[in-house]
Amino acid sequence: MRVVITGGAGFLGSHLCEQLLAAGHQVCCVDSLITGRLENLAAFAHHPGFKFLLHDVTKPIEVEGEVEAVMHFASPASPVDYLRLPIQTLKVGSLGTHNALGLAKARGARFLLASTSEIYGDPEVSPQPEGYWGHVNPVGPRGVYDEAKRFAEALTLAYHRTHGLDTRIARIFNTYGPRMRPYDGRVISNFIVQALQGKDLTVYGDGTQTRSFCYVSDLVEGIIRLLLRNGATEGTSAATSQAIHQPVNLGNPTELNILDTAALIIRLTRSSSRMVCHPLPVDDPKCRRPDISRARELLSWEPCVGLEEGLDRTIDYFRRL
Repeated sequence: MRVVITGGAGFLGSHLCEQLLAAGHQVCCVDSLITGRLENLAAFAHHPGFKFLLHDVTKPIEVEGEVEAVMHFASPASPVDYLRLPIQTLKVGSLGTHNALGLAKARGARFLLASTSEIYGDPEVSPQPEGYWGHVNPVGPRGVYDEAKRFAEALTLAYHRTHGLDTRIARIFNTYGPRMRPYDGRVISNFIVQALQGKDLTVYGDGTQTRSFCYVSDLVEGIIRLLLRNGATEGTSAATSQAIHQPVNLGNPTELNILDTAALIIRLTRSSSRMVCHPLPVDDPKCRRPDISRARELLSWEPCVGLEEGLDRTIDYFRRL
């Protein structure tokens, strides 16, 4: 396939580019480099099947040549970024999604949206299944990201229902691994950088809030399976065929509180750092754990990289920066 990946120079997007190229596909990476980085592409920038297009997807997307799939990953994705770029975040979730869907429709291509567990907000249900509608403050500081993704999901399914576009929606839970930016505000990168520098680890709130961390290679494998999974095949029920177009949670269902996460990183880095608590940000979720039953059923997928193994790989990456 020839695949267009918006946001392909970002953390997740670059891993997707690399894995698809390794599997024999061609990739056109479209990125404005607002939060993406060219160094993320260095390992495969000269691959004959790879092309980079510097472009802001809030403007119409024009790609030469054949397009068989469009994967929309463009968006600020960490609190530091979307709180710094609130209007750009809303625009890429609305105009950017519309333009990416328009490209897919014009070329008859399959479309995959990178959505997020943030659409569940501060959930009142745990673990969170795809059928849970969420508990979101639409006018709070985090609402710019939450509502951008919720709108993007609605628009994606509107294109599927109205135009018959072959669409997929991945609801991505906390992911970590190499190519994370050192100061992107994500908990794993924050803790690792602070621990390696011997600084206090910043714990927001009392640290009892939970997250579920998925290593990037597991997450990418799930996304690619979702992209390539055909909806209607021989022996497939109508319900299963339609389910592939509905949101699919992708993440690690193993839940850990923030204090235990910080303690584990201090141990793995052999750091002398301490944990210091700071006020909890507005609308910060108290828990986050995916129900991945749908991914298991549709994709035969679940994570296989353990947390300590994944953290060791990520710590090694940050040591070499």
